[in-house]
Amino acid sequence: MSRVCELCGKHVAFGRMIARRGLPKKKGGIGLKTTGITRRVFRPNLQRVRVIQGGRVRRARVCTACIRSGRIQKAP
Repeated sequence: MSRVCELCGKHVAFGRMIARRGLPKKKGGIGLKTTGITRRVFRPNLQRVRVIQGGRVRRARVCTACIRSGRIQKAP
């Protein structure tokens, strides 16, 4: 089961966390030094909801942004 929103296609994104030390030059320091770079993952906030689609009720994995914006019609 993939981590993808069935409506908007929002999916997992990758990035980095950069750890730095030191005082910035504009604050009177000698500059920031990078001490480590770590890979990280941004996962979409997916929820399993009952959706009315084509006159039938089915379960779908939808991100919370789609639920809040009203792009889906939730089943009672």
